[in-house]
Amino acid sequence: MPDGDRRVLTEHDWTARATAHRARVAAFTGSHARRAARGEAHPVWDFLFTYYSLRPRQLRVWHPGYGTALAGPSAAEYLDRAGYVTTTAGVTVGSDYLRSRRDTVAFVADLLRATAGRTPQFGCFGMHEWAMVYRTDAVRHGRVPLRLGPAGTDAVVESMPLRCTHFDAFRFFTAAAAPRNRGVPTRDTQRDWEQPGCLHANMDLYKWCYKLGPLVDSGLLVDCLAVAAEARELDMRASPYDLTAFGFEPIAVEEPAGRAEYVRCQGVITERARPLRQQLLAWCERLLASGVPYDTVSESPLPAGKMN
Repeated sequence: MPDGDRRVLTEHDWTARATAHRARVAAFTGSHARRAARGEAHPVWDFLFTYYSLRPRQLRVWHPGYGTALAGPSAAEYLDRAGYVTTTAGVTVGSDYLRSRRDTVAFVADLLRATAGRTPQFGCFGMHEWAMVYRTDAVRHGRVPLRLGPAGTDAVVESMPLRCTHFDAFRFFTAAAAPRNRGVPTRDTQRDWEQPGCLHANMDLYKWCYKLGPLVDSGLLVDCLAVAAEARELDMRASPYDLTAFGFEPIAVEEPAGRAEYVRCQGVITERARPLRQQLLAWCERLLASGVPYDTVSESPLPAGKMN
């Protein structure tokens, strides 16, 4: 039976999936854990565990998503986690928890739907990071030098238009840079601005996944984290910072060849994010359509979805 048709996962099945998930997460977070143990910061990768609030210990926990029950005595361990209840079929995320999260699910669905419906824009050239240090001494990564120095960085910002469409990047623009942007994204107008070519909108698929956990399966969560990491690397390679000491070759967006390379890489990430956005939107739509308590129906109201 395909995974998506299963109502109940046997103990052997779900524990194997949980083990595989932990191994996948360990491979991704191992370097971060070793650096953290040494008290060593990283200007690129720490962002995934500081700006994004899900901690590695939380990421290691596998969730099957709403509509799937876990059979066997080991499933009782989930009863200490938010949202899980015991049913006649096994341990599962309860319908009361889904109802309590319905507004969040609806918000995420609306944002994803609006974003997916727009044509990708590739004209920002990663200039948001430059705008965050424009005409200021308060450099965000104080221990990492600016590749062109303060004056050279300011000159690049002044030579190109700013086209940021993502509020959570725009809100960090310096006071001098913000008026140079083409428009003013706000939190209230976020759904009207976000578009699928934006690196940060694609990174945020990870955030929306964990905001909805444990309603959404953990395989999709880690898939979105992998895309967020690719986007973060591109973001910082195109930034004004000199990260060669950390093994990152710059993409010189101040030059035509660099802008072309940025757009090429941006397009690759956009295509990788596209099916993940659709999968997450499909989860949201199924969650919103589900109004039947799980333990009173003969079949699961939701497919289990992709699980890694």
